[in-house]
Amino acid sequence: MPEERRRELLATAAEVFAAHGYNATTVRQIADAAGLLAGSLYYHFDSKESMLDEILSAFLDELRAGYEAVLAARLGPRETVEALVTESFREIDRHRAAVAIYQKEARHLAARQPRFGYLADARDKFAGAWLGTLERGVAVGVFRADLDIRLTYRFVRDTVWVAASWYRPGAQHSPEEIARQYLTTVLDGIALRN
Repeated sequence: MPEERRRELLATAAEVFAAHGYNATTVRQIADAAGLLAGSLYYHFDSKESMLDEILSAFLDELRAGYEAVLAARLGPRETVEALVTESFREIDRHRAAVAIYQKEARHLAARQPRFGYLADARDKFAGAWLGTLERGVAVGVFRADLDIRLTYRFVRDTVWVAASWYRPGAQHSPEEIARQYLTTVLDGIALRN
C-alpha cells in the first residue's frame, strides 16, 4: 500500500479512537470513516490493536526525539521548561488525536496489554525530563525553593496535554503562540505585580 494511504488510514483511525475510545471503537466505524468496507482494513492492518500501536508509537517517537533535542541543548532550567512546553504544543498540533488517545487510554493499555508496555516506559522517561528540569531549577535558584516538584510537574503536564481536547490544527493560534501564552501564565502568573 502506498505510504500516503497508510498515513491517511491511521489518521482516520486516530480520530475515531479519540472520539469514541479504543474499546468502544469498531473496525467497521474506522472503515466507514475511511470510506472502506470493514474487511478491507484487514488488507492494510492485521488488527485494530496494530493500528493503535502505530498511532501511539509514531507520536511517542516524535515526542521523545523532540524532548531529547531540548535536553541536549543544555539550556537553563527556565528555558528548558519553555522549550519542553513549546515542543509539547507542537506535538499536539501534529498528533492531536494521538495525544487525546494517549491521555485517555495509556494507563489502561500499558497495564493490560504487554504490547503497550512501552507506554509506561515513555511516561516515566518524559516525567524524568520534567522532574529533572524542575529539580535543577530549584537547585540553582531559578524556581522557588518551596516548589513541590511532583505537584508542579503534574500541573504543568496536565494543563499542557489537556489542550488536545480543544486545540485544532490551523486554528487562530499557532502552537508556538499558545505555548507563549501558556508559559506567561505559568511562569509569570496572571496577577499584576505592585
